[in-house]
Amino acid sequence: MNKASIVPLALLLSACPPPLAEQPASPAAPTAPTPTTADAPTLAQAEAFLARVEPELLELWIAHERAMWIQATYITDDTDLMVARANEALMEYVATQASQAQRFAALDLPAEMTRKLNLLKLSLDLPAPSDPAKRAELAAIASRMKSLYGKGKYCREGGECMSLGDMSRTIATSRDPAELQELWLGWRRVSPPMRQDFARFVELANEGARELGFTDLGALWRSRYDMPPAAFEQELERLWGQVKPLYEQLHCYVRARLRARYGEAVVAPGDPIPAHLLGNMWSQDWLNVADLVVPDETAALDITALLRAKKMDPKAMVKQAEGFFTSLGMAPLPESFWQRSMFVKPADRDVVCHASAWDVDWKDDLRIKMCIEVTGEDFTTIHHELGHNYYQRAYKAQPPLFTNSANDGFHEALGDTIALSVTPAYLKQIGLIDEEPPANVAPLLLRALDKISFLPFGLVVDKWRFDVFSGAVTPERYNGHWWQLRQRYQGIVAPAPRSEADFDPGAKYHVPANVPYTRYFLASILQFQFHRALCQVAGQEGPLHTCSIYGNKEVGARLDAMMQLGLARPWTEALRALSGEEQMDASAMVEYFKPLSDWLSEQNQGEQCGW
Repeated sequence: MNKASIVPLALLLSACPPPLAEQPASPAAPTAPTPTTADAPTLAQAEAFLARVEPELLELWIAHERAMWIQATYITDDTDLMVARANEALMEYVATQASQAQRFAALDLPAEMTRKLNLLKLSLDLPAPSDPAKRAELAAIASRMKSLYGKGKYCREGGECMSLGDMSRTIATSRDPAELQELWLGWRRVSPPMRQDFARFVELANEGARELGFTDLGALWRSRYDMPPAAFEQELERLWGQVKPLYEQLHCYVRARLRARYGEAVVAPGDPIPAHLLGNMWSQDWLNVADLVVPDETAALDITALLRAKKMDPKAMVKQAEGFFTSLGMAPLPESFWQRSMFVKPADRDVVCHASAWDVDWKDDLRIKMCIEVTGEDFTTIHHELGHNYYQRAYKAQPPLFTNSANDGFHEALGDTIALSVTPAYLKQIGLIDEEPPANVAPLLLRALDKISFLPFGLVVDKWRFDVFSGAVTPERYNGHWWQLRQRYQGIVAPAPRSEADFDPGAKYHVPANVPYTRYFLASILQFQFHRALCQVAGQEGPLHTCSIYGNKEVGARLDAMMQLGLARPWTEALRALSGEEQMDASAMVEYFKPLSDWLSEQNQGEQCGW
């Protein structure tokens, strides 16, 4: 996710095998060679192939996941090497078996078998070339870039070194533009050493994708959504078009408030917003500038203060989040979860603090990895991460190739749907407050600073990568194109001149870690669609943003039934099982924020909106 470590929507789901979907017939789809009569494959051979591959693949997934867990919680050169070797073994196996699976493409197979064979071809975010030396090189580069990010620090003159977490906390609270710019630039020193590696990474990953019949790695990623890749790109733009007016209203209002704080010399009317002023290292959410933009006359609940008043520690926060799911009728987490998860940052070693949910054995070894701090943001994030864990457990009875969410956006959306129910009503039910505060714009504005602000960033990361993977953007234009997209979609600019000596995309975890990012944009849309549907099941009366599904076992049963489907059916069927709808639709998000949208329109009177 990662979105920032405090933002539930953008949190990384690193524990699952890569989300997959049925491969449609399209120009990007692999084509099988025409067999001769002598070696024509049979249904029995296809059945035997899948019967062998699924358990072997599961064994490799588990071994890979264990290596990844160790590296993420204990970063050393040795654990880097462990992960590189596990990556290489998995890439080699999948590439070999996916190639063999193409023998059966022309057979008239049962739908379930066809789906499994297609999913196998799409089962790696990083397909490796068949050449062993290139495969080893790709695995080593992938591990090295992720490790560079995880160990990244900024050292000031005089020797003080700051981790990403340290810098993020300062960026969240400082209102000194010079200090904010220093830290913003300081973190981006971690990524230029990745630039050459990344260019080679793209070459090798594209070679692996082409061996599977795809034009490039981006085409492979876009083929996971039960529609042709080009249609999926159009779907993203359609959804963005539904929410863009809402984003532009928020951008206009926040820019005016920042201008009031910093002056026109720093934040000019009608210009993009300087990226370092928005309270987040990547400007991907704006929640940390709430003190500058939430009107004084409105009261916002300070969940951080409430948690600290109750003397809740990180483990107690996780226990409370577990209680949300048990209130829906779901079973408690296994004892091993409490023994094996990482809840706080160890004092003696480097770790990846990026919040993530893990399913190490694809059955019951559920874990989360977080450097939890007692804050309202982390309280919400924990609810999100446990949403992943409960989804993972729900589909554990599916065959290995179906053990994932209906599409990758579903997994992120499920966690965020739960987080939407962290409302004043819920906080009262669990005893954090005695009375709900009077209705005002503050709760919606705070949520908008988290959810709406993220929307264009959720598109930009993969739009940039798709252009890079396709060759439309060469290494000589990496950084320039990154900032062109950020200005076009987000209305954001760098606070200082950037050049092609920089590699600012690499300062975002998901780029060096090769984690697809479109899932977070889809989750931004789907979570409100899920929320509206579940609130209807709960019989919610009143504004959508006041609804909490806490304690409703009928909602829990509806949710669990959808989650149990895993990846066995196209995502449209899973969506129908939950909501009765078959198309992703941002109208629920627009409905949720309608009272805020009306208020923003009033506030923006006389402002020069746009950029």
